[in-house]
Amino acid sequence: MESNAVLLESKSSPINLLNEMHQLRLLGHLCDVTVSVEYQGVRAEFVAHKAVLAATSKFFKEVFLNEKGMDGPRTNVFLNEVQVADFASFLEFVYTAKVEVEEDRVQRMLEIAEKLKCLDLSETCFQLKKQMLESVLLELQNFSESQNSEEESATQPSILLESKAAAAAEADQADCLLNPPDSPADSTSNGMSPEMPAAKSKEKM
Repeated sequence: MESNAVLLESKSSPINLLNEMHQLRLLGHLCDVTVSVEYQGVRAEFVAHKAVLAATSKFFKEVFLNEKGMDGPRTNVFLNEVQVADFASFLEFVYTAKVEVEEDRVQRMLEIAEKLKCLDLSETCFQLKKQMLESVLLELQNFSESQNSEEESATQPSILLESKAAAAAEADQADCLLNPPDSPADSTSNGMSPEMPAAKSKEKM
């Protein structure tokens, strides 16, 4: 009687494998390729493993599969127009699946990913650039909304003042129509004010 097949799968094995390969590279153990990078007179050499580079970069895979013979115990690969810091970040990413870079270097990392045909790094850079763009657009939208609300609050008091001034002007016009300044109610023919009663004027006479 045949027993049922079961799946033995480790969730931590891929991470452990990457970590172990990363440690071997940092220590220079079992490395079989040296990558020389030069940019504007700045040059540096990096040791790595062919298998890791070939598995993560189609560029290196083509180079290693097409090489006719070994130059020695290690294969030498020369890269021009690639900055030293960028290639160091590239190596860290392919060995650990993560790397921390400045925001202004994301575009350069995308360019090196395309140059070396590293799909994982290219997709990661693209997604990060998309998030950064969405964040900038959101900030601009919030700023625009705050500006509009400030402008609305600034125009409302002026409208109230204008309406109050118009109401005051209408009231003044109404007073002028009811009590014209040259009407007999304001002055008498003998020049006396209207508040003085007629009885007092008789007593003085």
